[in-house]
Amino acid sequence: MKYIPIIAMALAIGAQAQPAKPVTPAQVNHKYLKAFPKATEGKTRYVIVLPDKTRAEEGAFKVELIVGRMMDTDGVNRMFIGGKLEAKPLKGWGFTYYEAQLGPAASTLIGVPPGTPPVHKFVQGPSQLIRYNSRIPIVVYVPKGAEVRYRIWSATPETKKAAKN
Repeated sequence: MKYIPIIAMALAIGAQAQPAKPVTPAQVNHKYLKAFPKATEGKTRYVIVLPDKTRAEEGAFKVELIVGRMMDTDGVNRMFIGGKLEAKPLKGWGFTYYEAQLGPAASTLIGVPPGTPPVHKFVQGPSQLIRYNSRIPIVVYVPKGAEVRYRIWSATPETKKAAKN
């Protein structure tokens, strides 16, 4: 008897990470956006409004939040930023918002050939996979100079039965 590998959830990437833009309430006309506070000094508020889906459809999707910075890199080494992305409750509303703290950037230590031009690119920091909810905006507060990108993941409709063991 052949054993079929167990797959808890098959996720297929929907698209490359898309940059979220810092917005004002006037730019995003969402009825719940007013519940979220404005960004404090030294922070920027990013808002993601997801395309509408039915509740049944939403179960097949996840959103990956990615916080990072545009930085000059050497084009050879892999760079990353330390930090954390925390979910916090919005008191009195039952909503969740996200707050990022970024640490220093680090990289691998591969030798760079002389004359290699620098590359300006997005360097990823902390990320988190959250459930898809098109009824409430996703609000992320990040330090000034950082940005938020997101990726929508989707599951295939096919499920597999696990074997008893």
